[in-house]
Amino acid sequence: MNIKKIKTEYVKKIKTLNNYNKNYYDKSKPLVDDQKYDKLKKEIIQLETKYEFLKSEDSPSGKVGFKPSKNFKKILHKIPMLSLANAFKEDDLLNFEKKITNYLSIKNDFKIFYSAEPKIDGISASITYKNGKFYKGLSRGDGKEGEDITLNLKTIKDIPKDISHKNFPEEIDIRGEVFIQNSDFKYLNEKFANPRNAASGSLRQKNPEETKKIPLKFIAYTFGYEKGLTVKNQSDFLKKLNEWGFKTNPLNILTSGIKNLIKNYQEIEKKRADIDFDIDGIVYKVNDFAMQKRLGNVANAPRWAIAHKFSSNKAVSQIIDIEIQVGRTGALTPVAKIKPINIGGVIVSNATLHNEDEINRKDIRIGDTAVIERAGDVIPHIISVDLKKRLKNSKKFLFPDNCPSCGSKTIKEFNKITKKVDAVRRCSSEGYYCDKISIEKLKHFVSKEAFNVDGFGKKIVESFWKLKLIKFPQDIFKLDYSKIEKLDGWGKLSVQNLKYSIDQKKNISLEKLIYSLGIRHIGLENAKLLSKHFLSFSKFKNLSKQSYYEDLLNIDGIGETQVNSIKSFFSNEANLKVLNELEKVLVVKNVIQNSKDGLLKNKTFLVTGKLNGISRAEVKSLIEENSGKTVSSVSKKLNYLIIGEKPTKKKIDNANQLKINVIDQAEFLKMLNKTS
Repeated sequence: MNIKKIKTEYVKKIKTLNNYNKNYYDKSKPLVDDQKYDKLKKEIIQLETKYEFLKSEDSPSGKVGFKPSKNFKKILHKIPMLSLANAFKEDDLLNFEKKITNYLSIKNDFKIFYSAEPKIDGISASITYKNGKFYKGLSRGDGKEGEDITLNLKTIKDIPKDISHKNFPEEIDIRGEVFIQNSDFKYLNEKFANPRNAASGSLRQKNPEETKKIPLKFIAYTFGYEKGLTVKNQSDFLKKLNEWGFKTNPLNILTSGIKNLIKNYQEIEKKRADIDFDIDGIVYKVNDFAMQKRLGNVANAPRWAIAHKFSSNKAVSQIIDIEIQVGRTGALTPVAKIKPINIGGVIVSNATLHNEDEINRKDIRIGDTAVIERAGDVIPHIISVDLKKRLKNSKKFLFPDNCPSCGSKTIKEFNKITKKVDAVRRCSSEGYYCDKISIEKLKHFVSKEAFNVDGFGKKIVESFWKLKLIKFPQDIFKLDYSKIEKLDGWGKLSVQNLKYSIDQKKNISLEKLIYSLGIRHIGLENAKLLSKHFLSFSKFKNLSKQSYYEDLLNIDGIGETQVNSIKSFFSNEANLKVLNELEKVLVVKNVIQNSKDGLLKNKTFLVTGKLNGISRAEVKSLIEENSGKTVSSVSKKLNYLIIGEKPTKKKIDNANQLKINVIDQAEFLKMLNKTS
């Protein structure tokens, strides 16, 4: 086998296909007929199947059609298209309902009704109607902004173009899923990897006439922005959708109680193979819209909905090796390399072993025969090993005392909260001094929830790192595109698309930038809290000069763990250099404070004791909605201490000493023109 010759042939075919795509999609001048085009695509996929070392970002197995980043205008959603938290077992659902009752401060015996809707594995879309007319259609995109795919969506017969129903809102964004039925996909499976890819590729065609050829379906399930909607709950909204001419999922039901949710889940899972479209779980939504509004959202997901993924698939395979991966926070994660096996339609060759304690507890060794589980989107993991099939000469796996990447000593930290030593062992290196940590930080930096650079995935990060094109985040914005164009698998067109994608992300919000830095213990929600505190990148960047770390403890939701992580980040010179360099190449948007003239403008609050019929979390939301702020301790910066049942005496004494206003729940609600 001549590897060089095979690679040369493969790259040549990819370049030819790119040329066909460019002329067909971008110039509308096809060079070859469909038969010849399809034959070339098939040859490329066959080569990739036969030789695993063949990979390209421009492969037809990973994308459909010509990348349309310049063909589709990006438009902000009026109301973001949020993602959902996942549940995998009954305990997750019990915890979900408990959080709802706690947040709303209602009794546990209160009956919450849920709309249970099977989750179609398709492509989300949002369609805006004005005065009954189909006005605009957007893809989900990153949730905040999507691509304008109006003309392609108009080719789908399931989507009404003109609605004359009397009770149809003046303006509304109808949201749903675009998909292909399994019975239709069998006629397309030579062109596409799976129904979801087929739907995605078809929606992103430049020419709507091509989209029209694909049997796309649309099922509606929710709305975004609305003006004039009179419906009060989800179940009635689904009925209205049918009246207005939309199709909804025929398996939707209204029910209450976790036991009933589980019963319905089990019944649908049994029918799953007979349903003519792919579903990967069931979405539960609190049925009452007023209750949904009270619950609101956390980070990028609603508190009132959750996706219950279908149960795991299991298989048996042999552990060939155990490798140690180093993550962006320095965590050492053991990964089992197993003999490739098909689990639920996916070929699995790696399974996580979580940490050192997990390996020791399950006594997992190289050569063992193991049961591997894959549940929903969760990384496959090893449940147990078959001791009867263990090799006689097998030895216990010894975790390294030094980082396999940089050689630094590995440590297990003592957790002050749990009073225990952490199960995770970490590399003690800081900042960007450990190569593996640096690579993972860069992957996080360009990831979907961070900068979300289209076409800049994990493989590209690794490739550019090896070629010394990137080492720090700022290098992404200073790439040498002339060098990249000469690399295998790259051409002028793909380089132009990459440059366009990167340039698009030079404007970013402060919360996304903070999150993208990969500071340990700082997730999306904490990044949002910090951005609201600092308001501008310059204030955040200069934190180390001012050393106002203790002030961060006054941010409700930020604790000692987060503050210590931020301190550690700012005490590292490499991190400070990254911030300074990013400031030169990025435009970081200042935080615009909503409801500037709210009833609680420039006022700070702290709650002590139990309130009646309202949780602290909801009080916090009410304060923020009305331009106020919450703090976590009594200080001179506090304006009002709200007291409930059994308040902390020390906080009241401190507040009185500092002459801070001490008010009860009724007085607080009066400030908002509300009654308890």
